[in-house]
Amino acid sequence: MRIDRTDLETLVAGRLRASPAVALLGPRQCGKTTLARRIAATRASHYFDLENPVDLARLEEPFTSLSRLKGLIVIDEVQRRPELFPTLRVLLDRSPLPARILVLGSASPDLLRQASESLAGRISLVEMGGFSVGEVGPGRLDRLWERGGFPRSFLARTQQDSIQWRRDFVQTFLERDLPQLGIRIPALTMRRFWTMLAHHSGGIWNSSDIGRSLAEAHTTVRRHLDALAGGLVVRVLPPWFENLGKRQVKSPKVYVRDSGLLHHLLGISDRRQLEQHPKLGASWEGFVVEQVLAATRASEAYFWRTAAGAELDLLLMHGGRRIGVEAKYSDAPRLTPSMASAMTDLRLQRLIVVYPGSVSYELAGDVEAMPLPGALATLGR
Repeated sequence: MRIDRTDLETLVAGRLRASPAVALLGPRQCGKTTLARRIAATRASHYFDLENPVDLARLEEPFTSLSRLKGLIVIDEVQRRPELFPTLRVLLDRSPLPARILVLGSASPDLLRQASESLAGRISLVEMGGFSVGEVGPGRLDRLWERGGFPRSFLARTQQDSIQWRRDFVQTFLERDLPQLGIRIPALTMRRFWTMLAHHSGGIWNSSDIGRSLAEAHTTVRRHLDALAGGLVVRVLPPWFENLGKRQVKSPKVYVRDSGLLHHLLGISDRRQLEQHPKLGASWEGFVVEQVLAATRASEAYFWRTAAGAELDLLLMHGGRRIGVEAKYSDAPRLTPSMASAMTDLRLQRLIVVYPGSVSYELAGDVEAMPLPGALATLGR
């Protein structure tokens, strides 16, 4: 089975036309290399994989090696050689520009800070995750939710093969990938933390509570969180707060970004176990959040919660409008006081309640319940 990622390919190609350099960022094994090779195949290009000793040797003198090249230069796993960025800046400042540059990285912009500092105004950032509902089709939504979006997990021949792939991914990520990012935390410690985070996925971050559970200082567990967020496997969703005359939560929410990895860390191996698990609603919420953010590419996304209990899972500043998204794992969600409060207090133009049904229906003026594919189509316009 082959899954085309045409929209993402078109987005990256368009950014390359508009900007001298593009950074395609995403977790390991999410398909960045496959996408980059498809783009490179359409034009004169030169590919460097920094996990390949031969390519590393070719870049021992980076300016000499790269300055002669024309067309498209692709540098894969760029986080392994952050010292390349000053050289790339010099190359991108040439006029006329003989080559554009596409760098692939398995780290967040924060961990690639040298890129933003060295290439400010010259580089466009594109974040890439696993497969989306739009890519696999609505008919495979349940499979995508259960197995997650990593291509090898989603496309595995059997459920057991998918589980094994996720088990191997977690082990490799902790034992190899994090150390390559310069994060020196014992794999066993990070595995315990990541598992605990899975049980808190969709919850408000409280470093003191988690620190007590792990017998570690709150500053230490915050560094653990930053490490997993930097590796793009955990999302830290910031709170929205403004002067409403109400006490509002000012700590972030945390999610394990890939639902398949979440289920693995929770010990969930099939749909029956998922349906019976106490984190079912949180799993659906995190899945919806990731799919919505992938579809909208909103530059600003938050959650909102008051001390009195009113809340909104996702607040998007999208196209000059305030749009709310609420995820409900329910057969037929209804308008709640919390939704009404969010509409009024946040001055939302629209609120979409995403549920696992098949029919869209109105809950109130500008509040509508929608299946996930319909919500993504609406928000992605």
